[in-house]
Amino acid sequence: MDYPFGEIEQKWQAYWEKNNSFKTDIRSKKPKYYCLDMFPYPSGAGLHVGHPEGYTATDIISRFKRMKGYEVLHPMGWDAFGLPAERYAMTHGIHPKTTTIENINNFRRQIKSLGLSYDWSREISTTDEIYYKHTQTIFLKIFHSYFDERTNKAEQISKLEEEFSNEGSNGLYEPSFTKEEWNAKSRKDKEEILSSFRLVYMANVPVNWCEALGTVLANEEVEEWKEKGYTVERRPMRQYMMRITAYADRLLNDLNQVVWPSSTLEMQKNWIGKSEGLELSFLTEKDSKIKVYTTRPDTIFGVSYIVLAPEHPLVVELTTNENQKLVQEYCKLASEKSDRDRTELNKEKSGVFTGSYAKNPLDPSSRIPIWISDYVLYHYGTGAIMAVPAHDERDFAFAKKYSLPILPVIAGGSVEECFDSKESHCINSKSEILSINDLKYQDAFVKVSSWFEENKLGKRKIQFKLRDWLFARQRYWGEPIPIAYSEDGVPIPLDPSELPLVLPDVKDFKPDSSGESALAKTGDWLNYEGKSGKGRRETNTMPQWAGSCWYYLRFIDPLNPWAACNPELEKKWMPVDLYVGGAEHAVLHLLYSRFWHKILFDLGVVSTPEPFKRLVHQGIILGEDKRKMSKSFGNVVNPDDVVKEYGADSFRLFEMFMGPLEMTKPWSTKGVEGVFRFLNRVWRLYHKDDGTFFVDQTEPDKDQYKILNKTIKKIEEDIENLSFNTAISQLMIFVNEMMPKPNRPWKILKPFILTLAPFAPHIAEEIWQKIGYKTSLSHEKYPYYNIDYLHEDTVTIIVQVNGKLRSKFEASKEITEQEAIEKALNAEKISEFLGNKKIKKQIYIKEKLVNFVMEE
Repeated sequence: MDYPFGEIEQKWQAYWEKNNSFKTDIRSKKPKYYCLDMFPYPSGAGLHVGHPEGYTATDIISRFKRMKGYEVLHPMGWDAFGLPAERYAMTHGIHPKTTTIENINNFRRQIKSLGLSYDWSREISTTDEIYYKHTQTIFLKIFHSYFDERTNKAEQISKLEEEFSNEGSNGLYEPSFTKEEWNAKSRKDKEEILSSFRLVYMANVPVNWCEALGTVLANEEVEEWKEKGYTVERRPMRQYMMRITAYADRLLNDLNQVVWPSSTLEMQKNWIGKSEGLELSFLTEKDSKIKVYTTRPDTIFGVSYIVLAPEHPLVVELTTNENQKLVQEYCKLASEKSDRDRTELNKEKSGVFTGSYAKNPLDPSSRIPIWISDYVLYHYGTGAIMAVPAHDERDFAFAKKYSLPILPVIAGGSVEECFDSKESHCINSKSEILSINDLKYQDAFVKVSSWFEENKLGKRKIQFKLRDWLFARQRYWGEPIPIAYSEDGVPIPLDPSELPLVLPDVKDFKPDSSGESALAKTGDWLNYEGKSGKGRRETNTMPQWAGSCWYYLRFIDPLNPWAACNPELEKKWMPVDLYVGGAEHAVLHLLYSRFWHKILFDLGVVSTPEPFKRLVHQGIILGEDKRKMSKSFGNVVNPDDVVKEYGADSFRLFEMFMGPLEMTKPWSTKGVEGVFRFLNRVWRLYHKDDGTFFVDQTEPDKDQYKILNKTIKKIEEDIENLSFNTAISQLMIFVNEMMPKPNRPWKILKPFILTLAPFAPHIAEEIWQKIGYKTSLSHEKYPYYNIDYLHEDTVTIIVQVNGKLRSKFEASKEITEQEAIEKALNAEKISEFLGNKKIKKQIYIKEKLVNFVMEE
């Protein structure tokens, strides 16, 4: 008879909830362990079996750490603002708040059905007004701050205002001004200067605009909505930006403080993209300057054309009349592509000649054609590049396609293939102004850079690929930005006491015809009159990333109405000890969270420079057809169905048994069945054939003590290493060895159930109660292993003939060399390999092998 998992699991889930079994004593004197999942977006589709993989892993380690004497913080919440809920509201006329609550309720039900040990008293949602009050407060702290390069940290903008008032620009701003000039400036002029320092500022930037959705899309959202049939184009818009670039160096350097997957560290490093190079300008024949940045000044003589991004402001000025139509058409096509389309996916290079030329500063007689191409992005670098096709693959492909000159200037290159090396030396690199022929990379870099700096035509510069964070969406369903504007356009930040700025209740969620969000149509809500002044409210809302930038702090102190987190509690619980989530968040969410955390660290709000100490990415669970789970493929597996048929413990065990946590692996219903059979064997280990519970008081034999202690040790080590699949294998080995035994010793089966509990808590709780305990085992001590039982009395000795493995045998560790050789000669099937040949040499390695070397 199968064990009654349905009855058992409902019973213990009800018990845990009634008794608050997993409630964190946030002020406990025990050592702390903060275990966190990347909290989910509660979609209408609910969970599929891939979602709980990470949740099950964190649950196992949380349960284990409680048993090891830690006070564990293991919370759950909802990243609940977002475009899908707003689109559903537009098409169905249902308020996104309503659908969000319904989706959260379903997700919570599904998660609870898996027996995950969350402290539900700490549940949060980014859409709760009390939560986004603190998101808005943090936003204002950032708005009122600037990055002081002299102290390498965020400071309050009032400090800078005071400095300007007392000392003038002090070399911090061009054009410079005296303190008298500053004090005489209008409020608007002052704000224009301050905005060039603030960590939150407004700027005209090219964005992914979707007319049908009426909003800007993040780069990572573009493909999803284009697949749904929407058209996305690039257009310049005035948007809020966050100056994450000010923290580029610290975001890069502080990666040495965390224990993260090497692939994630590399992705962050590449995204930040630090490089050392030269910024210089090419003068056009129309006397305008094209600023470029290059990490290879040693290739300056190999420049055969210049490329501008289609959005570059010089495109209009430099395009000749005869090229006007082609350039305009090309720019229109480029505006409909995402950055990803234009770079990563753009294998086939395209471009248009503007009709204009520039001069190489080191060769004034040169005429360098100026092109535009969408593989250059305006918001990366200077929006223009000097193309050296002989030594850059992208430039080479472009030059080949449009028959542009290819000028090798590094020895080893040719016009037939691209060659890039810093180990070679310069050739064809001489003019009346400068020669770098025969110089290697570093010497050429210094010589060229020095010439440009001495002639005030360029400067050495550290540059980053990282761009400032576009922090605004034309949406209703997001955190309102707590800023209004006066009639002359000066920002009026709300006073913190006026927060939360609550979303107004609207029925029409469609964007305004002007391109603003639905908030532009809210009438009285738009008009602000309060402590900070009088003006029109901002109608953009924050991106979904905002709420997830700091939620790990709120879990520590979720009911605090006055602060995001009590400083004393933050100091006790931060950083997060283990953070588990999908690799798709390896850059943006993690980078944005680190950025906000560093600002809060600078301002004294948090005590650690990094939020997440250890990071693990769970792998993707594919459908049984080995494709990504998708409704369109019809291969989505609902955990509700698995739990109904096999139980939550079977589901949990199989999720962890499929393979290493970080690996991608396909779902297998047969695999679930196999794990279910294992749990039935566990049940039978503690029950007689008639179903009567039975554990006896017999003294265990030596083998039973051995397998128990080996299991205790291995489970402990594997959980610490997150090697859950091998831990489960050990549980199975234990059961296999114990089942044939005639006795059921209490001394063995009691500690074993504690090793099983983190993995299959429901069946473990039930057996624990049947053993005679009245309370949950959730906080029982994990058993200790006795090292005396881990020493093996016997060894396996392999037998080789001419170095090849031919047999093996078990022997006492006390076996002598002569005894080992005799046993080897008599080992199974060894005689057929020895044959009639004479043994030339006998080699014995103690406790390991016997090797017979035969004569030819």
